[in-house]
Amino acid sequence: MGKIAEAVSLRGKVDEELLEEIEEILLKSDTGVEMTDIILGRLREEIRIERITDAEIALIFLTDIMQDLLVREDMDAPDFFATPEHKPHIVVFVGVNGTGKTTTIGKVAYKFAQQGKKVLIIAGDTFRAAAIEQIAIWANRADVAIVRAQPDSDPSAVIYDGISSAIAKGYDIVLIDTAGRQHTKEKLMKELGKIDRTIKKLIPEAPHEAILVVDATTGQNAISQALNFDKSIHLTGLALTKYDGTAKGGIMFNLRHNLKLPVKLLGVGEGIDDLMRFRIVDFVKAFFYKDQDTDEENS
Repeated sequence: MGKIAEAVSLRGKVDEELLEEIEEILLKSDTGVEMTDIILGRLREEIRIERITDAEIALIFLTDIMQDLLVREDMDAPDFFATPEHKPHIVVFVGVNGTGKTTTIGKVAYKFAQQGKKVLIIAGDTFRAAAIEQIAIWANRADVAIVRAQPDSDPSAVIYDGISSAIAKGYDIVLIDTAGRQHTKEKLMKELGKIDRTIKKLIPEAPHEAILVVDATTGQNAISQALNFDKSIHLTGLALTKYDGTAKGGIMFNLRHNLKLPVKLLGVGEGIDDLMRFRIVDFVKAFFYKDQDTDEENS
């Protein structure tokens, strides 16, 4: 990323070679063939209609096109960290192994706790003792409560008990960790469906958020992940982890276009504060300009 602006400044004029160079950069950024064709198709149309010859002007139009692709008419959804309408507000985190799901939960818990919310984490990944210990460490860092059980306990039972406790004790936010699972494993995906049904037994309209945690470097495989997870539990958004402004985050255009899933969170480091709200303008600029600022103002 950042090479598009460089290509424009070096060439100066709009020609086929410039468009081919932009196409190559988009593909290398994991934007995908379909989305790249859509973006370039719209750009060519704007160039034709507006009779654009200056590459800098074409860059402005390209920026608008890419921002527009990330904005939907129903994007007036509330901020992820806004005071929720429901109490307790149930958020489930899912994803394949190694995406940074547990770390994301810890950061989210800390953010809500800093707002004065009463937060409970449920350690629903019972397959690995290490996973239970890891989420407990993050709960301690965030200074929030946690419900945990012995390894190999039934995750649905643990989650049921946790939500019951949250209702009884007046918690504002419940964050549920689930085992990392490959989206191609049918048995594990069915278990996720069971977790969803368990939650609904206690709160029919829950979970209020189901966040798929995706590694920013995953690439086109993220599409398959999202499609399969959404079959088991209705996804409401994405958390993009390991994003540092240079990651190949073009996959977000595909996810938004094909699945209509908004990106709600960006993980930009390992610290407890290293969590940002997703900003469309900043994200698109990262495709064009080097050293994009990701200061804590956006967190």
